[in-house]
This record gives sequence, C-alpha cells and structure tokens, in this order.
Amino acid sequence: MNYQIQDSDIALLRKAGVPEEDIEHCRKVAEKALEIASRTGQKIDMELVGRGALFHDLGKAVSHAIEHGKIGAEMGTDLGLPKAITDIMEKHIRGGLTEEEAIELGLPVKDYTLKTLEERIVIYADRLVDIITDGIVDIGQDELEAELRFEAILNEYPKYGKNSKTLQRYLGYHQEIQSLMKK
Repeated sequence: MNYQIQDSDIALLRKAGVPEEDIEHCRKVAEKALEIASRTGQKIDMELVGRGALFHDLGKAVSHAIEHGKIGAEMGTDLGLPKAITDIMEKHIRGGLTEEEAIELGLPVKDYTLKTLEERIVIYADRLVDIITDGIVDIGQDELEAELRFEAILNEYPKYGKNSKTLQRYLGYHQEIQSLMKK
C-alpha cells in the first residue's frame, strides 16, 4: 500500500491546537517513517505507520511534558482514531517504557513496550528526525548520515538516549530496522 499523508489529518492536528512547529515535526516524522518502512521490504501497514507518526505528538496541543503521550492517546480516542494509532501515541515516550519505568516517571502503571514493527519504525523515525532537525549531522542532500551514525550520535549526545534503558531500546530498534533494510 502506498499511503500518502492526508490534508484532513493535518487539519485535525491544527483543529486540536497542536502548535505549527510540532505539526511540522510530525509531518517530517511521518515522511521519514514511511520512507524507512518502504525500505524494509516487510509487509507493513503503511497507513498505521504514516498516521501513527503524524499523530504521535497530538498531546502537545495540551502539554509538552512527558505525559503528552498519554494525553494525546486520550485525545485521539475522543477523535475516533483507531486503537493501533492511539497505542503509538501513548507508547512513544522514551521508545516504549516498562511498567517500572512508568512508575519512576509518574505515568499510569502499564506496559508501554513496543510490540509491532510499525510502532518501532515510528519511534525510530522520531529519533532520526530529532537528530536531523537539530543539525547534529551535516546531511546536505543525504539524510542517511543520521542512520549511519545513529549509534555514535546517541552515545555522544545523552539527550537522545535519555538514560541507559532508553538508549539500549533505541539502539535495538536501530539494529533491527537496519538489518531488515540490508536483506
């Protein structure tokens, strides 16, 4: 399936009150996630990847704090978004938290770990877009440098890895997804 970002979804983000710079971030994450998904050669729900990425920061209409994932998932449910999309929204914080980590961060106690390849692609794309947007790599015409240097960048810049558990999760997603692209 060749999914395209829908103007109606962008309008929904605006109507919900998501700031324009966050909408632009979400659009870039959706584009990057769709591009990565197409390169894996796997059978992937491209609409889930595209819409999950586009709506992942919906909660930033209300808060930029760590609970924006939970808030966004609630908002998405109220908007009638499918559960698979609201799951991505809720789980994207720090790449999918364990129950123990949720407790430490003051989030509702539950398992936020990522179960599907679609979820992992969205979270990986989100991290890559942050690296690219922040100017960490001199990409010129080639955004692949962020992927090629992903492990080194996460190890060099603690803000991308957050802590050792989160860092290991992101590195695992990177290795898994890159291995799929090499087949």
